Amino acid sequence: MTPDRKPYRREAEDKRRLALVEATLALVAEGGAQNATVRSIAERAGVTAGLIRHYFQSKDQLLIAAYRHLMDRMTDDSASVLRAAPHAPEARLAAFVAASLTAPVVDPEALTLWATFLQETRRDPVMRETHSQTYLGYRDRLQGLIADLPGDWPDLHARRMAIACNAVIDGLWMEGCALPEAFAPGELAELGIRSVGAILGVDLTPWLLLSAPILTEV
Repeated sequence: MTPDRKPYRREAEDKRRLALVEATLALVAEGGAQNATVRSIAERAGVTAGLIRHYFQSKDQLLIAAYRHLMDRMTDDSASVLRAAPHAPEARLAAFVAASLTAPVVDPEALTLWATFLQETRRDPVMRETHSQTYLGYRDRLQGLIADLPGDWPDLHARRMAIACNAVIDGLWMEGCALPEAFAPGELAELGIRSVGAILGVDLTPWLLLSAPILTEV
């Protein structure tokens, strides 16, 4: 019976941990990091403060876990479209860029959270390292898609192109989150695809399809 109970217990613990992380994100979005007290997190998650200490040694550790969850979730949402994307490398890159510049990745609350946590990187070395790891997680995905394109893409060149493309995507993402009403439906994704293609010298326009997050050839 013990082997059957262990997976259930792990699943329950994972759900409690996730509930604490999501409660933290909600509170930070509402009023900043100072709004996410241990007591308020416990109340939002429907648990006792003592249970929080069972999963996290400190509030700072919980904030770091929340930041990592936020950033990993956005990268995963961007990459999830690759499962259904066409096999052509250009199509996969275009789909990834488009997903990075549409909902749920483009979200005003995500920008608020990102900006709040980014301030914490200046005082907390662990938060700074978390920022570095999650940034590289996204950029490495982008670099891999670039390296798969036809032609010769040495590692250093692909890395530099990924840095440049990531900067453009980040800028569009921030404006799209801050001023969603300033852009027509699909406009951010189109601008991102055209801009990334221009940086790389690759024509990605055949893969533009503004009505869907998954791009297919038109």
